[in-house]
Amino acid sequence: MFNFDEANKKNKEAVDTFVKSYTNVAKGFQAIAAETADFSKKSFEESLAHFEKLSGVKSVEAALELQAAFVKSSYEGFVAEATKLGELYADLAKGAYKPYEAPVAKATAAAKAAVAA
Repeated sequence: MFNFDEANKKNKEAVDTFVKSYTNVAKGFQAIAAETADFSKKSFEESLAHFEKLSGVKSVEAALELQAAFVKSSYEGFVAEATKLGELYADLAKGAYKPYEAPVAKATAAAKAAVAA
């Protein structure tokens, strides 16, 4: 016989799990957006400062050295930022899945018990 109370309880659990997952995803995207905005601002400010220095250079050799140093530091900054964003996306995925771990484990155990019976 169909038990409406049990179905209602399961439905509430499913909605609660979805809300927790959605909240984790929203927080993850907020962190990624904030990090990206901070990096963009910092990168723009560094570029502006570099061009100001470059405009005051008197020789081609000094300009090339300054440009090479800027390119190297920009590349290193980009790699560091890409690594940081990769970690944030990995945390986002883990956070989105976390609320589903217990219900999936419970369903898997129930399925194994049903097959064994």
